[in-house]
Amino acid sequence: MLVRAGTSATGLFSVDLGPEDAGWAFSGLRILDLPPGGSQELETGADELLVLPLAGSCTVTVTTDTAAGTAETQTFTLQGRPDVFSAVTDHLYVPTRTTLTITSADGGRFALPSARASRRLPVSHRGADEVRVELRGAGTCSRQVNNYALGNDLDTDHLLVCEVLTPGGNWSSYPPHKHDEHTDDERELEEIYYFEVASGPAGPGFGFHRTYGTADRPLELTEEVRTGDVVLTPHGYHGPSMAAPGYDLYYLNVMAGPAPDQEWLMTDDPAHHWIRATWADQQIDPRLPMTKAPVPEPTAEPALPAEQEEPS
Repeated sequence: MLVRAGTSATGLFSVDLGPEDAGWAFSGLRILDLPPGGSQELETGADELLVLPLAGSCTVTVTTDTAAGTAETQTFTLQGRPDVFSAVTDHLYVPTRTTLTITSADGGRFALPSARASRRLPVSHRGADEVRVELRGAGTCSRQVNNYALGNDLDTDHLLVCEVLTPGGNWSSYPPHKHDEHTDDERELEEIYYFEVASGPAGPGFGFHRTYGTADRPLELTEEVRTGDVVLTPHGYHGPSMAAPGYDLYYLNVMAGPAPDQEWLMTDDPAHHWIRATWADQQIDPRLPMTKAPVPEPTAEPALPAEQEEPS
């Protein structure tokens, strides 16, 4: 469940995890680290994916086969961002059975969240101004969620992607929640957490993450996480993700599962659902939003039923 930074690295990929590596059926993630002038060609095969800059900019050349049997090549420029704590980013959706080449003049780090897919959809470039940014929770549970392939009009087959920014000292993915069965209130979704932690004046920062199971499907993970670490969540309750005081926490969430409806439904751990009711009397952390993206005027969240709340 815990993949330490660098342990899945291959070539220019500091993280290289497909569904087979995780032991499940849908979700995958690669993190591509390009040196200045570097380039990487890859085939999507049976997967759909996003090219999501974490630090730096790039150009992406995409070659797809048309219905007429000819090859169509398009080139997209992704302006990217300096780092995950300062801005949201434009991004590119790439369908199955596609060849793409990612090139970065100045070098950078690029996430490639993916899902095994059956529908082949069009290539789609989205600007940073189209990213839906939310502030969730209140008080020490305040966090910022940037939605790239979740709750917006980007059409994907099974892939759901967002990122969460948690100011130092705060908790996110809280209350703990699960989405491991298909019901009126849940969807079965495999989930990947990829972490980055802001450094302090004396060096790298750290955070903590917990995932735990049910009586019928037990599992337990409570670990320190640092930049580049990955947590795989096959089932069970996950959360909280805790940002140590002084160190802002970032994580990228990649989710996919068998349902074709692209719904992100979850249920809280009943023992901790009451926490949501306390937010009505608290303000959102004034350190949010952390990025430069425009967001609505922050207001404390009401205590909604679990099935109406998004969990990050």
